[in-house]
Amino acid sequence: MRPHPSAIRFRREALDMSLRTLSAKTGINRGHLSRVERGLAGLGDANIQKVAEALGVSPAAITQGETP
Repeated sequence: MRPHPSAIRFRREALDMSLRTLSAKTGINRGHLSRVERGLAGLGDANIQKVAEALGVSPAAITQGETP
């Protein structure tokens, strides 16, 4: 599944969170997260859940591009 790239980056930056921190919180490789944010890669359902939890949003917020 491809999350909406700008939703992840928008929320991460709003939290002043680096890719390194998001990677540490989710256990997902930083390079992969970078590719996801640029729309070059997707995430499985379990990893979408991890990213959403780390960013404090629902999975729908990052898959459908909702912004706070």
